Amino acid sequence: MNNAMQSLRELQKKLYALQFAMNVVDFDANTIAPAESFSGRGEALEVLSGMKYQLIANPSVPALLEQAKTEPLTEQQAAEVRELLRIYNETSKIPANEYAAFVKLTSESVNAWGKAKAASDFSIFAPYLEQIVEYRRRFAAYFDASKAPYDVWLDQFEQGLSMEQCDAFFAQLKTTIQPLVQKITQSNTKINTDFLKATWPIEDQRKLSDFLMDTLNIDRNHCQIAESEHPFTTEFYKGDVRITTHYHENDMASNVYSVIHEGGHALYELHMADRLQYTCLSGGASMGLHESQSRLFENYIGRSKEFIQFIWPKLNELFPTQLANVTAEDFYKAVNLCEPSLIRIEADEVTYCLHIMVRYELEKRLMNGTLAVKDLPAAWNAQMKELLGVDVPDDAHGVLQDIHWAGGDLGYFPSYALGTAYAAQMVAQMRKTLDVDSLLKNGTLAPINEWLEQRIWQFGKEKTPAELLQNACEQPFDPSYYTDYLVKKYSAIYDL
Repeated sequence: MNNAMQSLRELQKKLYALQFAMNVVDFDANTIAPAESFSGRGEALEVLSGMKYQLIANPSVPALLEQAKTEPLTEQQAAEVRELLRIYNETSKIPANEYAAFVKLTSESVNAWGKAKAASDFSIFAPYLEQIVEYRRRFAAYFDASKAPYDVWLDQFEQGLSMEQCDAFFAQLKTTIQPLVQKITQSNTKINTDFLKATWPIEDQRKLSDFLMDTLNIDRNHCQIAESEHPFTTEFYKGDVRITTHYHENDMASNVYSVIHEGGHALYELHMADRLQYTCLSGGASMGLHESQSRLFENYIGRSKEFIQFIWPKLNELFPTQLANVTAEDFYKAVNLCEPSLIRIEADEVTYCLHIMVRYELEKRLMNGTLAVKDLPAAWNAQMKELLGVDVPDDAHGVLQDIHWAGGDLGYFPSYALGTAYAAQMVAQMRKTLDVDSLLKNGTLAPINEWLEQRIWQFGKEKTPAELLQNACEQPFDPSYYTDYLVKKYSAIYDL
């Protein structure tokens, strides 16, 4: 290894250590930290983020990167240089004091969001979101003043993504999804979901979580589960990945699909190549790629008839009274009910992307200045009525339901829709060489995991998102795989 590359490796190890510490603080904050501990945590994060900034924005970094380019590099080393240059360009353009202040702000904002949601009062959170939007607009101008601020952030979360592309993508989805929802609504098929509202003891739900993680082949020596207000996944490194869920005594299905969704994220992180550890290449290639894995496991696996047949004996073992008069087919149809609803993370596969469109349209307006933060609840409610036909009863079930804006993640939401569509195309390709249905019916997920590891998981950020999609699907991205999947699946469920 040449001298420049050695120095860059040392830099990456230090960046890793600081990010590890910040992730510990963040995970603790969202799981077991005392409710009023946010002030000291914000101070600590401000200092840690400042240290991280000084490392990556150091004037010596560009010279090291240029020097490294003059030496023979392996494919991985070239990717490290590429990724470090991207990180340097993104970070160094932000003034150091603003970088650290923003990290502190988001820590305090997440705490305010939690209080606002508990009280169903957007006004508690609004002052923080106003600052976050202002920061994001200003940072976007630092990155590329020639682009619309929202285009800058879409590209940050999904390389190459723009409002023009998103508009076309969502328009294509709407031409299939809205007519399909209308047909389902007019269908004579009635699906019973009353049994899902039974009382499901929390301790038994915890046992089910353990069973699901084991079924997904998640190594429990390297991945544990905790509880939080909003389910999430945190990766410290491939040897320590944490997921969380939120238990509801009257909604067992919410936990089931939270665990499987976050389990998909965890599997991605747990199967990065060892050689990428402690470098800037360890981690998902993009938010869309990461969400493709969580959505693949949550829906294409977890909501499949075959997977439900496999877990059915365990469900009956844990909940014999609640499921006494219910069949596996009943459960399959109930958890695949298509019905416009309030909560994104509990939305069915057909209407899910409509929830994303609500957020996408509002984010565009927030970022271009045509929507004030104080008017966000009313705008949210209007969008939910227009796209999903539902009335929002309060802020907790509306504008405050997601944590993402509190963390500063404006531009993230389209990744969920893209990831869902990516996953459909991956599964279609996977079926060419694997008998996916038989594997799911037998609970044998190892071949599926291996297929994904060979094509996506192991590479981290070493390959670009476009390269990984081509690697997995052997063709460019095509959203029609997703819409075709929805039409086929729900036409069968509703006898369309």
